[in-house]
Amino acid sequence: MAAPATKPMTAAEIAAAVGGTLSGDGGLRVGAVAPLDRAGASDLSFFAHAKYAAAFEVSAAGVVLVTTALASSAGQCGTRIIVEKPYDALVALLPRFYAVPAFEPGIHPTAVIAAGASIGANARVEAYAVIGAGAVIGDRAWIGSHCVVGDGVSIGVDSRLYPHVTAYPGVRVGERSFIHAGVRLGSDGFGYAYRDGAHQKIPHVGRCLIGNDVEIGANCAIDRGSIDDTVIGDGTKLDNMVHVAHNVRMGRLCLIMAQVGIAGSVRIEDGAILAGQAGVTGHVAVGKGAIVANGAAVYGNVPAGETWSGFPARPHRETLRAQAATLKLADFMKRVERFMRGDTK
Repeated sequence: MAAPATKPMTAAEIAAAVGGTLSGDGGLRVGAVAPLDRAGASDLSFFAHAKYAAAFEVSAAGVVLVTTALASSAGQCGTRIIVEKPYDALVALLPRFYAVPAFEPGIHPTAVIAAGASIGANARVEAYAVIGAGAVIGDRAWIGSHCVVGDGVSIGVDSRLYPHVTAYPGVRVGERSFIHAGVRLGSDGFGYAYRDGAHQKIPHVGRCLIGNDVEIGANCAIDRGSIDDTVIGDGTKLDNMVHVAHNVRMGRLCLIMAQVGIAGSVRIEDGAILAGQAGVTGHVAVGKGAIVANGAAVYGNVPAGETWSGFPARPHRETLRAQAATLKLADFMKRVERFMRGDTK
């Protein structure tokens, strides 16, 4: 978590940092970031879309990042910094205002480190963490309190496991990856064979492989493979509460939003986006750069570069046409009923 603001900046310093054009008092100092409706005289805010014009008009923000098109909008804020993309500029400024959490290497005395585990240089292992036999913790990796890193697990250089993460044996996490609180990596997939009047468990012997520069949100569950591996590609980001089933292979730079469910053996290619609460049935493919809209239910392959939506999912324009037809159905049925009664009016 970011610490409280530690280094106020003047409007002139902000403009120079983001390459913006200053309008107003360059000496005005602000020390924190806030949205328009909560910002005060010592805060920096941003105004990037005309739909927030009413909020901007009454905002008490000291300095506002604003687009060229909106720079002359009516408002109380007299110190404005004109930039092409205010939100991007704000994101670039956040590290200047807020301190990065201090990283202090070391192993807490309550941590349990099994024989044969390897702890890299300047790594941090917090209170009550458990590191299994043969596990490898990379240089400067950060293992949060109450984490369980199973036997033989590998955690890469500069990666971080937040508190209460569990990594089962067979998990490998790459470099500079962030695994948030409550994530379960490498649990068994949902696989059973019905024999002798009961659901017999299919052993899962595959691995769970997390690439470099991956971020996995809180309380996600990523299963190990059955006989294959489950793979999350480099640079991919998962929001909170995502489930990835056994044998899924996810490419590079994908974005998976909250509460998405991905069934077994799905292939998700590079750059694909799955929006919130989308569901993907097993053994299908989502093509490179494809977008699956929120709430969509995918039962077949989604071609590369296309946007699909709906239940069941289909190309987005088809879904919109189907929804428009549904809205007209009630009126159509009334006309049919009048016709059946012989009412020609």
